[in-house]
Amino acid sequence: MDGTGPRTTGGGRAPLDLSVYLITDTGQCGAFGVPATVAAAVAAGVTVVQLRDPDADDADLVVLGRALVAELAGTGVPLLVNDRVHLVQAIGADGAHVGQGDADVLDARALLGPHAYLGLSVQTASHVQTATTLPADALDYLGVGPVWPTGSKPDAAPASGLERLRELSAASPWPCVAIGGITVDRVPAVAATGAAGVAVISAICGQPDVGAAARALRAAWDGAVGAGAAEDGALGGHAVGGGVVGSGAAGSGPDDAAAGPHAWAGVPTQRFVL
Repeated sequence: MDGTGPRTTGGGRAPLDLSVYLITDTGQCGAFGVPATVAAAVAAGVTVVQLRDPDADDADLVVLGRALVAELAGTGVPLLVNDRVHLVQAIGADGAHVGQGDADVLDARALLGPHAYLGLSVQTASHVQTATTLPADALDYLGVGPVWPTGSKPDAAPASGLERLRELSAASPWPCVAIGGITVDRVPAVAATGAAGVAVISAICGQPDVGAAARALRAAWDGAVGAGAAEDGALGGHAVGGGVVGSGAAGSGPDDAAAGPHAWAGVPTQRFVL
């Protein structure tokens, strides 16, 4: 990182509220279904939804994606498409998320245009360092993990733990969302690392009560961030702005989000030089 300051979200894109980030898994959602899972989870406080179904062909993914767009209409919660950037427009989604082995970030940004969101998975300091050589507004956030072992992604990288999450969150000029083995009990430890949120699959998808599972994550995150803010003294250095996309999911508008315990979520909170 060149030390010139934090990266900013470009293209007129509002910062994302990454605090409770749901990645869909069609198989785990089972008979309840992906659209119903998303609807219940968003009603309970999920702030970003990523559509992921590596087994679906493009046509089926577009159908499913459009169903999710319909479910999310009016909620303020953005829909991102995993990997298949070329389907974002056909689905009517708000952006995409790519991994290290997926589409090149600059190619993805060129295809998406300046107004769509783009996230990137990272596992190492080298990945973060490489990302910081990109144009300032190429990305909106980083996904860091797996933090713990996960059975939801058989091809996932080895789990790297909380300390790696802390290091990468500190080094990143973008907000970081933690993924991999996240449970309600682990949310406070994740929040303490400086991450901007938790991304989950099995903690919501396929749960007997999807709404209750999402509410528990929401409450755990808000409780952890609120506790940290209290220790810092009324949010301290974390209170850096409102207008966060996705914060409407829990029934609050931008002004409410700015005043709430996770007002900083989705906004870079750490400014360190690699």
